[in-house]
Amino acid sequence: MQLQEVIDQAVAEVGTALLGKEPQIRLALCCLFARGHLLIEDLPGMGKTTLSHALADVLGISWKRVQFTSDLLPADILGVSVYNRNDASFSFHPGPIFTQLLLADEINRTTPRTQSALLEAMAEGQVTIEGETRQLSDPFFVIATQNPVHQSGTYPLPESQLDRFLMRLELGYPHPAAEREMFQLQRGDMRDRVALRQLISAQQLQHIREAVSEVHASDNLLDYLQRLIAYTRNSPEFEVGLSPRGGLALLDCARTWAVMHSRGHVVPEDLQMVLPAVAGHRLVPSGDYAGDGKALVTLLQRNVDVIRP
Repeated sequence: MQLQEVIDQAVAEVGTALLGKEPQIRLALCCLFARGHLLIEDLPGMGKTTLSHALADVLGISWKRVQFTSDLLPADILGVSVYNRNDASFSFHPGPIFTQLLLADEINRTTPRTQSALLEAMAEGQVTIEGETRQLSDPFFVIATQNPVHQSGTYPLPESQLDRFLMRLELGYPHPAAEREMFQLQRGDMRDRVALRQLISAQQLQHIREAVSEVHASDNLLDYLQRLIAYTRNSPEFEVGLSPRGGLALLDCARTWAVMHSRGHVVPEDLQMVLPAVAGHRLVPSGDYAGDGKALVTLLQRNVDVIRP
């Protein structure tokens, strides 16, 4: 079976749990295939947690969920050493971070101290606890959900933590047709969740990752990417543009998007497709666009056509 067919089946399977959101599902899978971490930001009740559970099911990986609250401590995520009186020794009790997929639910409802406990894990695939470094599983993903910062009881993620997320997605309200289908299919308690089929094996996931590393990016495409990055750094609409790491993230996601569509080379449309999810949370607006990230991304998308090769 071709990779694209496998991926299409996985998208359709997740779509049975999250109706009418195929573009967001494809971007979420692209993020995970590119070895990245995913941030989903939206209002409560929009399907953020549902999407996270569904992705874990179709990938067949172990997952754990942590509800982030204001009293959560770093040890509640990483683990802690417990003293054993019988043999006068300490034994380490691993926290929920020791899994393949960690769902950090409402990450911006906890304090910055606890948020920062994820930094090393997300950047290096390891955690240092009480002076000892412990490796995490491979693959290791973090899917974090957060509520809009204007809601009460939230602690905005600092730029250093936002940059650890390869993509940020918004789900938005469902299309009326999808919402009607959801109403018609709803049976019993809304808390009931049916596990989805695993459609991507560990071997297939590794195959996808290897295919991404072999995707060709031409000199013309790289010129286009550099002009795009330079625009974010030089335009007066941006106070802070894309960093080199942000540029690499954009290229990695474009390569992955190409693989998901059975292409061995990157085209400008690949960059354009992943641009809002990869760049939106990394850019700092200025002037009239301060505080309006959506308008800024829209502006950047309009200029993409102007500077394309």
